[in-house]
Amino acid sequence: MSAMLESAYVVADSWLADGARVAAATLVGVEGSAPLDPGATMLVSADGRIEGSVTGGCVEGALYEEAQAVLGGEDPRVVTYGVSDEAAADVGLMCGGTVHVFVHELDEAARPALSAVAERVPNGEPVAVARVLDGPLRGAFMAVTPDGIDGTLGGTSLLDDAVARDARGFIEQGLSGTRRYGAGGEALGDEVAVHIHAFTSAPRLIVFGAIDFSAAVAALGKQLGYRTTVCDARAPFLRSGRFAVADELVVDWPDRYLATQTLTPRDVILVFTHDSKFDVPAVTAALETAAGYIGALGSRRTHEDRLRRLVEAGVSEEQLRARLMSPCGLDIGGRTPAETAVSVMGEIIAHRHARPGRPLAETSGAIHTEPRQDPVTV
Repeated sequence: MSAMLESAYVVADSWLADGARVAAATLVGVEGSAPLDPGATMLVSADGRIEGSVTGGCVEGALYEEAQAVLGGEDPRVVTYGVSDEAAADVGLMCGGTVHVFVHELDEAARPALSAVAERVPNGEPVAVARVLDGPLRGAFMAVTPDGIDGTLGGTSLLDDAVARDARGFIEQGLSGTRRYGAGGEALGDEVAVHIHAFTSAPRLIVFGAIDFSAAVAALGKQLGYRTTVCDARAPFLRSGRFAVADELVVDWPDRYLATQTLTPRDVILVFTHDSKFDVPAVTAALETAAGYIGALGSRRTHEDRLRRLVEAGVSEEQLRARLMSPCGLDIGGRTPAETAVSVMGEIIAHRHARPGRPLAETSGAIHTEPRQDPVTV
């Protein structure tokens, strides 16, 4: 999602720089199932151009009309579509949930915030976007970074400061949601609703072993929003142009490299070295990190041999069962590097959402996990 949002902010900044009038329709709340998470944004210009999406096509036609109405002088507003509403069927929302979308005009006052987001997100730098959803300040737009503010919500400095404090907490936790404040910016007030969408730093995907499968996983991982690193102690192996897709190439031993890194549960470590003198120290060091997913590639015979060597090296069988995914990947029959990359990244996604990775036709319940956000209340 961040790539799509990044594009929306870059485009909005560009359109405004060219003198266009621009409205933004931003998903600020979801109840039940929806194709995209809160923060998804569609832009509409006064001359009819459209960029981005809010629901993947379900309500965009209706939102285009709402955006043109706002550009025509009507007030900013939160519009709601729910599967049980007649309006939802009319506009095509058949996903099973309810969406709340804030439609407002982006004017020159929003340029500092837009520029801050457009500059930071591509570099993986954390930033949050805050929008006022109601009251006389609705439509005001501000960007919050760990050490500053770009733009203003147009009220008192107390409101900007209170929102900035909450936004920095959202950045740290990777949250989006709506908070209410007093008219003067009081944190315990209820007069002003502000939606905050946080862009956190990209999670990391570290692959040990410079092989074709590593290049394929790095390419797909990058598309999925990971900052990718391919590491190998053998410098000549990394010189191939196929690894240029990775964000970072490192010549080092796996254990020595990991000793210099601070990882989080959002991060992934993959061991693709196929050589015990690399595999064992790589897995051993990976288990000492806080990485949320640790996987090792190989045949079942390679897996059994790797486990034996790890136990001999002092790693407990309990720790291996709890944290090591080996052989890594979903059982989809993948053979080529590209197919294997789909298998491995599919398992990583399933692991992140605590899903079994089974065909949807064989499961029941919600298709999408609940987004990490608070419901909108306006």
